[in-house]
Amino acid sequence: MPIYEFQCEDCGEEFEVLLKNRSEADQVTCKKCGGKKVKRLMSTITPIVDSGGGSSDRPRVAETHKCETGTCTHLELPGHSR
Repeated sequence: MPIYEFQCEDCGEEFEVLLKNRSEADQVTCKKCGGKKVKRLMSTITPIVDSGGGSSDRPRVAETHKCETGTCTHLELPGHSR
């Protein structure tokens, strides 16, 4: 069940809606004013996989390396230590 972003064409409010299926998008109404004229926005994503080697100002959250079973990925979760 993906979360979709919408914008109300009446009041300009941006909001998110969890939809069970795409057909429910036709019934979405603005959470602020109740308007029915809403448009779906293009969502942006933040990739977490870093294949290594690159230098970046942001902390590395995933590391991919060769292992006995093929290619393995180690995730670093905020607030968690090994």
